[in-house]
Parts: sequence; structure tokens; C-alpha cells
Amino acid sequence: DQITIFDTTLRDGEQSPGISLDINEKVEIAEQLAALVSVIEAGFPIASQGDFEAVEAISKAVSGPTICALSRTAFV
Repeated sequence: DQITIFDTTLRDGEQSPGISLDINEKVEIAEQLAALVSVIEAGFPIASQGDFEAVEAISKAVSGPTICALSRTAFV
């Protein structure tokens, strides 16, 4: 049996009052999480250019777990 741990710290963590992480802080946290979890939800790239850049930086810097991002659907 295998347990998959899906971590949302980098997306949900910034929803706490007074918390604002820059790209370097997010990458540093992701590097630490990589040793502990199977999947890192790195952010919500459509929310802002900064969030987009952070998700991109994390996906390039961190190896091991799957790096994913929250998205929304578009009806055409």
C-alpha cells in the first residue's frame, strides 16, 4: 500500500491574515516540503503575475514530488 500526501501549504497558507510570501520564500518552503510529501500544490497562477511566477519557479527548482497548481475551467 502507498499513502499519497497532497500539501496545500503554499496556496492555502497565504490565505491566513498577515501572511504574504515572496517567490524565494515559497521556493524555500517547497524545497523543505519535497522531503515530506508526494504532491505540492504550488499556488493559483491565474490569481496574479506573482503567483504565476512563483509556481513556475517552484516547478523548476523542486524535484521529487509532483508540483501542481489550482486551476479553473472555462466554458466555451
